[in-house]
Amino acid sequence: MQRTYNFNAGPSALPLEVLEKAQKEFINYNETGMSVMELSHRSNEFEGILLNAQQNLRELLDIPENYEILFLQGGASLQFSMIPMNFLAADQTAGYVLTGSWSEKALKEAKKMGKTAVIATTDENKYRSIPKQNEIILPKDTLSYLHITSNNTIFGTQWHQYPELDGIDLIADMSSDILSKKIDVSKFSMIYAGAQKNLGPSGVTLVILKKELLDRIPDQLPTMLDYRTHVKSNSLYNTPPTFGIYMLSLVLEWVKTQGGLEGIEQKNHEKAALIYNQMDAYPDFYRPHAEKESRSLMNITFTLPSEELTKEFLSQAKEAGFVGLNGHRSIGGCRASAYNAVPLEACQALAHFMETFRKRFL
Repeated sequence: MQRTYNFNAGPSALPLEVLEKAQKEFINYNETGMSVMELSHRSNEFEGILLNAQQNLRELLDIPENYEILFLQGGASLQFSMIPMNFLAADQTAGYVLTGSWSEKALKEAKKMGKTAVIATTDENKYRSIPKQNEIILPKDTLSYLHITSNNTIFGTQWHQYPELDGIDLIADMSSDILSKKIDVSKFSMIYAGAQKNLGPSGVTLVILKKELLDRIPDQLPTMLDYRTHVKSNSLYNTPPTFGIYMLSLVLEWVKTQGGLEGIEQKNHEKAALIYNQMDAYPDFYRPHAEKESRSLMNITFTLPSEELTKEFLSQAKEAGFVGLNGHRSIGGCRASAYNAVPLEACQALAHFMETFRKRFL
């Protein structure tokens, strides 16, 4: 079977090796006579899957021992509410850096819980860039935490240097670039990410949480919305998305075979460069949305000289076997999401298609 060139923004491509292993084990996991989806989440078999996923995450991301690793549900969108519910005290302010639609949504939910402040924003230039360090001006009153979105899927921008803070908790939504490069987890008090970009299928949300934050959580929160509930039960307070966690564990094992995060990051640079080189060579034809220093390695966004030409590009790309190149409905244009599991060959094919398409019109 010919695999398509999958550039979907999410749910996104999964490694073929992972899909093949899951297919092989689908009916009979580890000689249990059951599918993973049939295993009890209290069974020794699933406990092994969960522990393996936690250990591999800790190894790959070099997560310190004073951080908890949780697998939750509700996507990053539920975290938008849980974070201020757990960590925003009545006499404090939650700071948000706005770099796109998802950071706007996170702020919207936080406003329902307490006092907030926009610490920096690039909305005035249509989210074409990431704020510089000197543009992040912290307020004089007590700041509970600073929230950022590390990669912006819709606009195609990414933080390449994270804010340097003194004594303020940094919280990051890394849904679309988690596990794509090496990071210093200790710079963050909390990292969260929906799985459906680089970690696995949709339905699982990873939370990496500094243990000392748990002491700030107020009592009387709804049980399922209290991080302490999930820490105490090792993410097993209720039935977790067992198959999603199993798939996530297979993806982590695959990342290790790719040379870990160093190998993955190198490949991601190579893949993105193939497409950005076309845009840089012909900037009047392939017009990038993001400013060069803020470009995302994960989501490459651009338009063509006219709406008609953009539509023709997308139509011909679809006929050529490319999937998911349409830009987000809110801004249009084109978007190639080159997540970890998108192979180099797919990006080479897209760069070649961009070259041949341009020659037809110039």
